[in-house]
Amino acid sequence: MVNKNESKKNTIYFVDVTNRDGVQTSRLGLAKLQKTIINIMLDDMGITQSEFGFPTTKHELNYLNGNLELVDRGVITKTKLSGWMRAIAKDVVESFRNVPRLKYVNLSQSTSDQMINGKYGGKKTKEDILAQTCEAIDAAVTCGAEIIGVNAEDASRSSLDYLIEYAKECKKHGASRFRYCDTLGYEDPHTAYERIYTIAKEAQIDMEMHFHNDLGMATGCSVLGAKAAIDAGVDAYINTAINGMGERAGNADLISCLLAVMKSSGFAGKYQIDPNIDLSKAWKLAKYTSHAFGVPIPANQPAVGGNAFAHESGIHADGALKDRRNYELYDFEELGRGEPEIVETGRMITVGEYGGIKGFRNVYKNLELEFHDEDEARNILELARYANVHTQLPLTDSELRFIYYYPDIAAKIMTVTPYYIPTGELKKRMEAQNGMISASIV
Repeated sequence: MVNKNESKKNTIYFVDVTNRDGVQTSRLGLAKLQKTIINIMLDDMGITQSEFGFPTTKHELNYLNGNLELVDRGVITKTKLSGWMRAIAKDVVESFRNVPRLKYVNLSQSTSDQMINGKYGGKKTKEDILAQTCEAIDAAVTCGAEIIGVNAEDASRSSLDYLIEYAKECKKHGASRFRYCDTLGYEDPHTAYERIYTIAKEAQIDMEMHFHNDLGMATGCSVLGAKAAIDAGVDAYINTAINGMGERAGNADLISCLLAVMKSSGFAGKYQIDPNIDLSKAWKLAKYTSHAFGVPIPANQPAVGGNAFAHESGIHADGALKDRRNYELYDFEELGRGEPEIVETGRMITVGEYGGIKGFRNVYKNLELEFHDEDEARNILELARYANVHTQLPLTDSELRFIYYYPDIAAKIMTVTPYYIPTGELKKRMEAQNGMISASIV
């Protein structure tokens, strides 16, 4: 596979989906404060885009609107925040009503025979699916969306001819990108290249690569898909999740994909990558995400695993000490590694949901942050208590700093009001239970 587009410098960008797809990891999740810190860290790292949540999901709304306020205030400046929704016009309209500042959207629809028949039970045809998607794109254009991505769910098991038709028609209606979703992790790198190249060449629309890791090939498929897009003359957007989080076996890992396009023999120096990306922030981002999910980074994880730069074999240790290039492909300093990690083994004062003002002041003093009066200290303390209730984890320095500098947004994103308006049978049941002995729930 030779680069057929040497003269034109199309670019490889990154769309991180940790806060949308990663949080769908079964039995795990992130608090809204943690999702916010990840968005800020992605911005600090210069990642092109963060798919930051669901604008039709009620418990997301304060978080989504709060993060877009961070954009307005110049806190998030490099990373575009995009919302995910079904490719249904009413969902698009609802999304913009719920999140008025929204500018970037991804509209998702199933395109394989398996999904169309399995989900809709024969009630919809491929023509219906395409018409519904185009109607949703029209709605997004009307609502003022600046970038519209269209997601073909289960693309790897969809007809190639249909995907080409789908991409072309969506482009006519205003779609900016076509997301090739390997929803089941079914694809292999060679097939991914051939199919994505064909779609991109025929439709001439920027391509997003979205690969799951069920067969352990998500990174390989992602980078070969990106090569296919560039070779076909369009921009490439690799979808990733930090530490490979996601449903089942997870998504393509952000840092693995970054290293693959920056350091591998077929990519290094040959392709243009989003110039905003700063690899030196990778270590901090991976460590925070591991803490937030409560999932340790495997020792053998590329770049950020505990053993990524560890040498024990005599031959390897001797070679690495003489010249690191003997046994290390890239430098640990490039990833932000190398600083000693200091672990407190004596007295430790932490901030929690039952913390008091003196301990709280001590923690912030160690962060070199001061309070100008008692009212300020009491307000920030109360927010820190709520944050601990919210995350159910010790608060990190990044979280404490965020609460200090942006208390109003911290309060907003941690505020969730459950939808509860009992009508019909639920109302009857609640009225019947009034004054009665409650039913056993154990």
